[in-house]
Amino acid sequence: MLREMCKSKIHAATVTETNLSYNGSITIDKALLERVDILPFERVQVLNVNNGSRVETYVIEGEPNSGVICLNGAAARWAQPGDKVIIISYCLMEDSSAKSWKPKIILVDGTNKFDKSLPV
Repeated sequence: MLREMCKSKIHAATVTETNLSYNGSITIDKALLERVDILPFERVQVLNVNNGSRVETYVIEGEPNSGVICLNGAAARWAQPGDKVIIISYCLMEDSSAKSWKPKIILVDGTNKFDKSLPV
């Protein structure tokens, strides 16, 4: 049996911009992506803490250490700059591996810079 598990999570990120004119996706600071092992074009779920909604999209790599969290395309209507979001990626794994799995979870500060890894 395969289980879908939380692989990576960026907690308490702040939306820095939205871009309705872009084709779609979420642009995320490359340094954050590397820290939690999320790849460009990987599917993510974005949870908007301000309004309780969720959206799924794929990742575009932003400038490293820029702090960018930009919702693009249709997702741009879903959030506003300043909204707090949680970004989660998932993976499939065998049941035997899932029982001891530990995701990579980080907390960022108000400028979307790495603050600390959260215990799991």
